[in-house]
Amino acid sequence: MWWPKSPRLTRIFAVLALAGLTAGCFQPLYGDKTAGGAGLDNKLAGVDVQPIITPNGTPLARIGVNVRNDLVYDLTGGGGQASLTHRLTIKLNATQLQVIVDINTARPDVQNFGIDASYTLTDIRTGKTVITGQTFSRVSYNIPGQQQRFAGARGMRDAENRAAKVIADNIKSRLASYFVAGT
Repeated sequence: MWWPKSPRLTRIFAVLALAGLTAGCFQPLYGDKTAGGAGLDNKLAGVDVQPIITPNGTPLARIGVNVRNDLVYDLTGGGGQASLTHRLTIKLNATQLQVIVDINTARPDVQNFGIDASYTLTDIRTGKTVITGQTFSRVSYNIPGQQQRFAGARGMRDAENRAAKVIADNIKSRLASYFVAGT
């Protein structure tokens, strides 16, 4: 058998041989299982996302609805829910911080909007809590000035929507890792 005389080429061949041996061990997170059992999509679709309890008539109530809607769509893919196996409850807190203040007018130019979320996943069959976690999102937005109030309000709403989407994505990723790895 031909063998390279250079130690560098020997190392490259060894790495390629090891990579070839372990190539069959890789399974994509969101791929369907090929060796029996339910795929990740079916497990995620079995999560019942509870309505998020927030004070009525507040911006946080609208954000809670956005987080829940994004999660339900992400978990079910827009289709119907499978048989429910787990229950997800979420609690939200919102924060707002002035990042840059105009020194001439003492009005904020850039604000930072944040959402802190804590969530619990419970197995419906046993009633046992399987996951508890926390996540957060911080997004900034500009306030163009006193004459453009609508633009400032719209910037804040867009920041709230972006933060809600980040929270939903973070929770979905954590649930996916639980259903794949079991931890």
